Amino acid sequence: MAATTTNHVEQQRDVVVVVVPLPAQGHLHAAIELSHRISSANIPVYYVSTAAHVRQAQSRAVGWDPLKTTNLNFIDFPVTFEVPPPNPDASIKFPSQLVPAFNSSLQLREPVTDLVNKLASTSRRVVVVHDFLTSWVVQDVPKIPNAECYCLHTASAYVMFTYTWEAARPPVPPEAEVVLKQLPSQDGCSSPEIIEFAMKQINVIQDAGYIYSTSRVIDGIYLDLTEKMSISKDFKNWALGPFNPVNLEFDKKETAIDRHYSLVWLDKQPASSVIFVSFGSTTSLSEDEIRELAIGLEVSQQRFIWVLRDADKGDIFSGEVRKYQLPEGYEKRVSERGLVIRDWAPQLEILGHPSTGGFMSHCGWNSCMESISMGVPIAAWPMHSDQPRNALLITAGLKIGILVREWERRKEVVPAETVEKVVRTLMASPEGEEMKRKATALKEAVKLAVMEGGVTHKEMESFVAHITR
Repeated sequence: MAATTTNHVEQQRDVVVVVVPLPAQGHLHAAIELSHRISSANIPVYYVSTAAHVRQAQSRAVGWDPLKTTNLNFIDFPVTFEVPPPNPDASIKFPSQLVPAFNSSLQLREPVTDLVNKLASTSRRVVVVHDFLTSWVVQDVPKIPNAECYCLHTASAYVMFTYTWEAARPPVPPEAEVVLKQLPSQDGCSSPEIIEFAMKQINVIQDAGYIYSTSRVIDGIYLDLTEKMSISKDFKNWALGPFNPVNLEFDKKETAIDRHYSLVWLDKQPASSVIFVSFGSTTSLSEDEIRELAIGLEVSQQRFIWVLRDADKGDIFSGEVRKYQLPEGYEKRVSERGLVIRDWAPQLEILGHPSTGGFMSHCGWNSCMESISMGVPIAAWPMHSDQPRNALLITAGLKIGILVREWERRKEVVPAETVEKVVRTLMASPEGEEMKRKATALKEAVKLAVMEGGVTHKEMESFVAHITR
């Protein structure tokens, strides 16, 4: 256990919260942002993971310093695991290189239970917020009399409802039925190893409620349907997202030391003229995919920022990172209107910049929420997990995006001609303008929701009131 936190554990408290995320970027991010929010309600929070993943979460927090945040404590456990490199040529895009890290989290069961027991001895109540994929780790917590568990779903309420709908086919409103009838198959979404890992998490714990990384103004219809089907009236559901700031201020002085060079470049571009291309922290592209994407962006004649970096390994701080090769002379040819970033990029700030007008994305849910928060329409290119279903919500449900290719054609390399056509449609067509209009309206609704009196603000107040009751 980290020495800096042990003294906090011994203090007498009323209610304390322990947060146990899955060690993958999207999950670590949602968990640390929720921890920040809970801690701001003057509730002590203990964010618990392996040493490598606590450090990862801290290093990638957006717009605040986790190490200088009152009431937020970090406890890291020394766990070792293999760190294989990503495989860009794998037949399934699921990041199997992360599976050893996922499995290493199973070692946290005993230390997490010991921590909760210790906190329970000095607190009126211990609230444990865990990822669905860390259910196995916290399965002993409900046996502690003054402890209770809540599951943090880092997916949308819509995606969680799709599994219920497929199993039971309950009646749904027409606007939901239109989307649900187009659901892509689960084939190719995950690997056998992760299915085995996920199966360990099922039916091992009785949660007191669910927290969703979404907002009722985005997919509230599916949250309402979920609540209607709930067996227990006492079971709680809260939509507490987005887990990112929704108001960004831009200092356009080029002398600002801490501004990323991409933001300085964006300052010089016309409003809504740049498409941001990034496939998240878990996707590796093959050389063929990179070549076709590069050509498509070039011939589209649209301005772009392209984040071209390898997927995260299980420990992002270990070993070398593969450098992608672009066609010879490419960066020089596109230098007037294109910027290639080969390291970690400030995604939220890029999406929030007035010059950004589109986002070519893998449709990881955090990326979807950030794009929605900033009013940016999406060229949806899903790769694995919940992403194909997120892409359907974005395109057919919310109508703020366009599909790059159908999920059924995922094994084909997307040709440059398709990339060009999609980019032009999103950035320079009446159809793209309409998507932008709808994305802007949704952004404003999300902003209002998080303000005092808004639905998300009220949900957070409800959650805090419930755990401190």
